[in-house]
Amino acid sequence: MRQRIDTLIILGAGGDLTGRLLLPGVASFLASSQAESLTIVGVDRADVSPEAWRTKITTAFEAYPSALGRRVAEASRYVKADATSADDLASILGSATGRVALYFALPPAVTVLVCKALSTLRLPAGIALVLEKPFGTDLRSAQSLNRLLETMVPETQIFRVDHFLGKSTVLNMIGLRFANRIFEPLFSSENVEKVEIIVDERLGLENRAGYYDSAGALEDMIQSHLLLVLALTAMEPPASMDADDLRGAMAQVLRATRPWHKNGTSSRRARYGAGRIDGKRLPAYEDEKGVDPHRKTETLAEVTLAIDNWRWAGVPFIVRSGKALADDRQDIIVTFKNVPHLPHGLTGVPGPSRLRVSLKPATLDLDLVINGSGDPFTLDSSILHADLGDPELSAYGEVLAQVLEGDPIISVRGDIAEQCWRIVTPVLAAWRKDVVPLETYPAGTPGPSGWIVD
Repeated sequence: MRQRIDTLIILGAGGDLTGRLLLPGVASFLASSQAESLTIVGVDRADVSPEAWRTKITTAFEAYPSALGRRVAEASRYVKADATSADDLASILGSATGRVALYFALPPAVTVLVCKALSTLRLPAGIALVLEKPFGTDLRSAQSLNRLLETMVPETQIFRVDHFLGKSTVLNMIGLRFANRIFEPLFSSENVEKVEIIVDERLGLENRAGYYDSAGALEDMIQSHLLLVLALTAMEPPASMDADDLRGAMAQVLRATRPWHKNGTSSRRARYGAGRIDGKRLPAYEDEKGVDPHRKTETLAEVTLAIDNWRWAGVPFIVRSGKALADDRQDIIVTFKNVPHLPHGLTGVPGPSRLRVSLKPATLDLDLVINGSGDPFTLDSSILHADLGDPELSAYGEVLAQVLEGDPIISVRGDIAEQCWRIVTPVLAAWRKDVVPLETYPAGTPGPSGWIVD
């Protein structure tokens, strides 16, 4: 039986991530049917009074109000400390009660320093280490961080969280693929022409230059979020929903994944120029505050991947993500091959059938070719629509619920994090050599010409 977390210690409590995403996620959990009380301890270097800290939590909790949330906010406390100091960490951990989760709401470089300090301490029994993506800054640093973490706690106590991979997303994909005999046999190279995983957003940089300008769309979205979605879309059926079975199946398919061209040139990149979104003028990315225009950071990335296994050999998987685009979308599009022979006399087929799975909102649309009204010899397209299950919790709430329950089912396992970096390494190398040109597109448009995706 898993032991629940009693105390959540947030390192980097004064940062934007904590106030904008993490604390509202805690509130979502506390307002849900899964809620149980916990103690929150915020840690950062700044001087923050108890009143100011409680105001920060109370404000963040307003999105998901609950009586339990108010009690947890009132009982929470803030500690001024240096999270890279072994002495400060020992003091913080020594004052915590019950089973502890240590949440790293920190930049990657600081996370490494904190882990090195923690590795010199005797950690509390059962402590959970909760790390935000990115997990390392390249393959070598990810491997180094994993080897360090392995010396500290078992893998089952390491939670590499990716809010994009919430529990509802995982279960919706698994339910669709493996609880429906009609779909599972079709997911193979015999029937599928291509698979596209697209996450576009209308938002621009939104004052995130400090992180985003050194990462870009490829590292921020594709290397982490989209490759995990690809794994769920393409993996073999797991034996159970146990964390080991599920993550093992994801790791297996990622080990078989590579860029379509092994030198990384099966990719495209671009960044937005000046434009308008919702009538508001957006400056060109290179003119945004804090951006180094000589860094050539992309705001739109697309990579075509191959999966070298029996099921998917020869099927291109196209992953794309970008900012300041015309529409928000989070879609998985499976385009099926045309039928091998259409009986003579039938006309009007509008194109290949597609299965569209939207992650937000959670919906499914399946194209069906049927006899049209009027002339029955003229085929027409009809769409079968279904709404998938809506989550009770926010994305961060789902992640935190699993952490607090001690269930790593949606945590990114160490070898999976390394595989994601391995897959994009040739692409990053090609871009650094300028083998792949950096295109531009006006903000608020679908992207450069030739990038239009159905």
